[in-house]
Amino acid sequence: MKAAVLESFGSQLVIENMPEPVLGTGEVIVDVVATRVLSYMNEVFSGERNYALDLPVIPGPGGIGRVRAIGPDATRLAIGDWVFCDPTVRSRDAAVAPDIALQGLTAAGAGGMLLQKHFRHGSFAEQMRVPTENVKRLGAITTEEASRWCALGTLLVPYGGFLAAKLQPGETVLVSGATGNFGSAAVSVALAMGAACVVAPGRNNRVLADLVRRFGERVKPVKLTGNENDDRESMKRAAGGPIDCVFDIMPPSVSTTVVRAAIMAVRPYGRVVLMGGVGMAGGAGLELPYPWIMRNCITIHGVWMYPPDAASRLIALVRAGLLRLDEYEVTAFDLDHANDAVAHAATNAGPFKLTVIRP
Repeated sequence: MKAAVLESFGSQLVIENMPEPVLGTGEVIVDVVATRVLSYMNEVFSGERNYALDLPVIPGPGGIGRVRAIGPDATRLAIGDWVFCDPTVRSRDAAVAPDIALQGLTAAGAGGMLLQKHFRHGSFAEQMRVPTENVKRLGAITTEEASRWCALGTLLVPYGGFLAAKLQPGETVLVSGATGNFGSAAVSVALAMGAACVVAPGRNNRVLADLVRRFGERVKPVKLTGNENDDRESMKRAAGGPIDCVFDIMPPSVSTTVVRAAIMAVRPYGRVVLMGGVGMAGGAGLELPYPWIMRNCITIHGVWMYPPDAASRLIALVRAGLLRLDEYEVTAFDLDHANDAVAHAATNAGPFKLTVIRP
């Protein structure tokens, strides 16, 4: 099969023929139809992000495709089914605290690296091998629609955060990082889950106005000034009432004062979800006052990815018409132009933009 291979950090992807994956028990082989390219994939391939990848590897986290072969433990899947391949691979022998690898992207700890040795190759290929439990049925779609369904991989990240925080219909949410790719996805997911109001702070007036255009008056934009106390008060005023949940998805490059301004706008007994990159590139960590957390009974959730059932539940939100994939502008490349796709994703990383490879 044809695949794009990363042979060493700092090098271009090489398009070559690789052996087809071999089916084992507890596994499914999928013909990849479309796979998203992360906006920071160039930083992963250069080594800048220091992701744990055992090279050489076929990269690519997740994708949309059709079932080619199933193992004896599959009872609902059928050959030809349209599916989403969830890249979050969990160890099966540690249910309480499983080791995790993101197939085709990275791994956490020694246990995650053991997972990666087997489920290492990702979706930048004509076929991929996926754990049975990571193959989620989509129902009937067309080949043309497969590219837009790749947005599931972006939307699932904030959905996992809101599930951890037990977001309830009618609550007020603040999305810290709302003008970014994952942050704008968080706005749409929160509204789909029934949030009455989403406070959307940012510096880009054009993007803030676009969020209001897309989703209406339930989005409350706030232009950030960089002054922590002033910005916090502006966010509170925009909410028009208590902020029940703050979701942070800020990148590593953002000042901790910007992140703290949003987090500390949450009401007493409120919840905070941390899914961003504070401290990942070095520098100061996030300093939150112990007395404020304790006396206000603040619940803080650190969340990496999402629970195993999240993808199926998110697909149901799409099928119900509550979450619209047509918000996304798709640019597609064939596998021979995978390097062009990576470059395009890096320079077109705005809200509701999706770069995909169609093997």
